[in-house]
Amino acid sequence: MDSLSQLLLGAAATAACVPAARRRAGLMVGAALGTLPDLDVIPLSLFDLDPVQQMTLHRGASHSLFVLPLLALALWWLLRRWAPVREAPRAWLLGIALALITHPLLDAMTVYGTQLVWPLMPQPAMWSSMFIIDPLYTLPLLIGCALGWLWRAHPKGSSALLAGLLLSTAYLGWSLVAKTLVEREVERSLAGTGFEQAPRFSTPMPFQTLLWRVVVMTPDGFLEGERSLVADTGPITFRSYRSDTQAFEAVRELPAVQRLVWFNRAFMKAEVRDGQVVLSDLRMGAEPDYSFNFAVARFSADGIEEIRPEQLAFPWQVRRRLGEMWGRIWDSGVAPAS
Repeated sequence: MDSLSQLLLGAAATAACVPAARRRAGLMVGAALGTLPDLDVIPLSLFDLDPVQQMTLHRGASHSLFVLPLLALALWWLLRRWAPVREAPRAWLLGIALALITHPLLDAMTVYGTQLVWPLMPQPAMWSSMFIIDPLYTLPLLIGCALGWLWRAHPKGSSALLAGLLLSTAYLGWSLVAKTLVEREVERSLAGTGFEQAPRFSTPMPFQTLLWRVVVMTPDGFLEGERSLVADTGPITFRSYRSDTQAFEAVRELPAVQRLVWFNRAFMKAEVRDGQVVLSDLRMGAEPDYSFNFAVARFSADGIEEIRPEQLAFPWQVRRRLGEMWGRIWDSGVAPAS
């Protein structure tokens, strides 16, 4: 999730645990701890890593449910002589632990991928029921933290924090319900097509949980469709897109490509652009615009030649696509962005 949501979640979780007289201290400490796991980008930037390594190492050790409880204990031990912590050590230990541990769990709700059990190496968790920025999740936390700060040690401050946490958590629960509804319709829509068992994923489109994007992998590419929980009643209409499967197979054994296959479960489109093999992560974006595009090889006189991965950016019209998405939520007849 975005940094603001993580900051507010950490602040609210810690402040809700500590004594009311130390609520402001709890808000500040929790905000810092809620941001801490994402600071792994700083040490990663110190090494000569290519873009694929940077992407797939992020949300690794700093997001591990094996590492963070130990870090919480260590930080609590370092802070134990600080007056607020000394007054209520158990409450502060719980608040510190919650601020850290809720961070990767919230990240796992997105489609990016979070390595919850690092150093074990299963494929990263990507529960994909939340977009990385969703105002309806963040707003209750923001209001709760603001009121908790303004009302100092008043009991209403604790109530505001708890209300913010409960409402934001309830919204997460709704996102899982919404995903279940979408997945049921995907199963019905794919029945009899031959793609019932094909790899697929569903994820909400930007900033909301009413319109969902579904991608189904096929032998020669992928299918893409949308499901509005407001406007749609019939089967999902899928559009078919091709991927350069020959180019993908030619580079599949390259280390960078193997790393991507592990990280994003091979939800990728391959194409040849300007003599380079480019892999696009299908999970973030929509055809033909994707957030992560990597050139991993080039064609030469001797065939395909491995190159140091390079992240490419292609222009796309954000305002137009967001406007079409908003219209699509309420009207099944709105043409998809292209």
